[in-house]
Amino acid sequence: MSATLSKVNTPFEVIPSTCSTHMSSLSMNASPAYKAVHIFVNWFFKTFYDFSASGVHHVPLTGSIIIAANHASFYDPPVIGSPLPRHLNYFARDTLFKGLLGKIISSLDTIPVNRNAADIKSLKAIFKALKNKGAIVIFPEGSRSSDGTLSKPKSGVGMIACKSQTIVIPARIFGSFEVFGRQQKLPALGGPIDICFGPPMAPGEFDPGQEHSERYDEASRRIMNAIAKLKSPEQIIV
Repeated sequence: MSATLSKVNTPFEVIPSTCSTHMSSLSMNASPAYKAVHIFVNWFFKTFYDFSASGVHHVPLTGSIIIAANHASFYDPPVIGSPLPRHLNYFARDTLFKGLLGKIISSLDTIPVNRNAADIKSLKAIFKALKNKGAIVIFPEGSRSSDGTLSKPKSGVGMIACKSQTIVIPARIFGSFEVFGRQQKLPALGGPIDICFGPPMAPGEFDPGQEHSERYDEASRRIMNAIAKLKSPEQIIV
């Protein structure tokens, strides 16, 4: 039987649909550095782009969650965090944790990942964050899309979601590839960037169960399908 949100062990508070994002509403555990970056990111996207967010009320204010989104641009991590009034944990290649950049991303509680090896240390950090009722951001596709379209998901997000039995929030970003795609060295200013957050997925909605021969792959596919179903504001017919 599929689990419902009311049966999930981790309680959470949902952001009201009328909520507007303000720094004062950022979670108390957000570091000063995170708050400063949050202010800058909000200013940047609202100033230089036609930026919008829908479905923000689907994202819980508290409790452990996984935000799973498509990945097409360097902009995607800050785009996800910009409209949300809670601290998020991101991932970054371990090679970036050097010098000034390393100090900055470390101050944001970013989790280092070694893409060339089985990174047990990173997995432990992920599960620790979720156990502490944190919110982590995962890109199921693993790397940025080369053409802006959705790619086949890796099994990693399915494994993390199934093992942690954490609520998953699907999210889809529109427009980030057009302004700062993988092949672009510098971003283009102007143009629309939209992010849509979908309804929370309880474990029973993405986890096919331990008996399934491709449990993690199937969970990843279900999560990616939920992402694919999300529409941009221009695609929504009222």
